[in-house]
Amino acid sequence: MSPEVSDVFSRLDSSAEKSYSKTKRSEDKQERLPPRLVRLQKGLKPDYIKLGAYQAFCWKVFGDMALKGEPDPKLEDVLLQAHMSVRAEEYKAYVWMTTLLGTVVSIIVAVVLYFLLGMMGMPMMISMVVPIMVAFMLPMIIYVLLNALPGSNAKTRGRDIDKRIGAAMSFISALASANVNVDVIFKELARQDIYGEIKREAEWITRDTELLGIDILTAVSRAASRTPSMKFQDFLQGVVTTSTSGGRLKPYFLQKADIFEKESRLQNASMLETLGLMAETYVTVVVAFPLFLVVIMAVMTIVGSGSADYAVTMLYMIVGLMVPMTQAAFVFFVWNMTEESRV
Repeated sequence: MSPEVSDVFSRLDSSAEKSYSKTKRSEDKQERLPPRLVRLQKGLKPDYIKLGAYQAFCWKVFGDMALKGEPDPKLEDVLLQAHMSVRAEEYKAYVWMTTLLGTVVSIIVAVVLYFLLGMMGMPMMISMVVPIMVAFMLPMIIYVLLNALPGSNAKTRGRDIDKRIGAAMSFISALASANVNVDVIFKELARQDIYGEIKREAEWITRDTELLGIDILTAVSRAASRTPSMKFQDFLQGVVTTSTSGGRLKPYFLQKADIFEKESRLQNASMLETLGLMAETYVTVVVAFPLFLVVIMAVMTIVGSGSADYAVTMLYMIVGLMVPMTQAAFVFFVWNMTEESRV
């Protein structure tokens, strides 16, 4: 056998130390790439997020305890959705420290209230129960409210995205009609302040692509996993699915813009019907009912033998409390409903 042939068989020999049954992986020989350089505009400087003075104090006191605890992926997701620039462990330390301070304040208030009730001659049961309730309820309220704050902020952002998504889709479809790339579309969307929280979502996508060097589909997929709006999440997942399946994004953008426009029209029509019902209820409850009640009480006072002072006091309560409070409630309800639909 010639040396050339034996050399070929020796390289294919399975008994050799080199194994050909293993799949070669790209990470086995990674190239050392230089750091990614980001060129900022003249005069701009990177913004570093730092904890406030109080948050830093909370982290200094309860930081070790928060790190020793089990990780909370749900809290991390909610903080991302709320765009709160704080880690889950730091927020836990903030909640614990605030609850501790609230407990100290509530105990002081309970002790003072106990002595005040005793000096006023209140029964012993009331003097004991009321301070105890104050001492326990205030820390519980603080703890519950602080834990619910990230979720509340995330829902607020989600509502803002939902009410502006129709106009944003029109902007995106207009750029797509001009054959603009997807990364450029989100970059231009991140410059439009009129789109509110959608602008901030686009800023995060542009940050991932421009600063972190992530490809656009991965950046869009990450944005879909952290956005608090189900509509925007469905749109971003559709972008990834359409691109990976070989579809065209331009018809997809135009179709989504048409769908969101129709949904906006239906929501506006439903809101107008609700406002009409509220107007009829306002006339009946706030305008007609107090007038009838005032007239009936005045007639009963004149005809009957009841106390005039009691009737006058009730009239003052109706005119001074019930009418303004009901009007304020209707005004707040109508304002809140129109604010959610206003772009």
